[in-house]
Amino acid sequence: MAEHSYTSRQELDQYAFHPAVTLLVPVAAVLLQAELPRLWPPLLILDLPLIVVIFFAVARRNPISGTVTGTLIGLFQDGLTTQQFGINGIAKAIIGYLAASIGFTVDLDNLLNRIGLNFLLCLLQSGILYLIERFLVGAPGTRLQPLHELLRAGINTAIAIPVFFFLDRFRHRD
Repeated sequence: MAEHSYTSRQELDQYAFHPAVTLLVPVAAVLLQAELPRLWPPLLILDLPLIVVIFFAVARRNPISGTVTGTLIGLFQDGLTTQQFGINGIAKAIIGYLAASIGFTVDLDNLLNRIGLNFLLCLLQSGILYLIERFLVGAPGTRLQPLHELLRAGINTAIAIPVFFFLDRFRHRD
């Protein structure tokens, strides 16, 4: 007897990217993340590498690939900041894994799903960063500022949506 699937083939397709896009987009995001706050300090609220991690993890729909992408981008980001090395690597690895896992089960080509996922993953990364800095690194002065983190998640989500639409042009079916 044949089995019936309630998931369309399009929802299960994994997307691939040209190697230049795979390399240049994360590098550009990390470099912009390092330079933009120097030009205008309020831009420190942005997390462009996080947006790129979420996009590539969701598009590839492979938890291992999402974890590796998040780790590499996070470590590259750590190398350009004054934070302890590995903090962003750990946080973005977790986010990459979760985004890819969720992207496999939920249709994230839908705008509302993209908004919700981005917002929640931005908040989750803030919580992960707090836990790492507070309990693993042992920085006693680290505090979680809920209103600031909500604003940060909202701004990053607002930036992520046009970035996602732009990067969608470079994906092709695997």
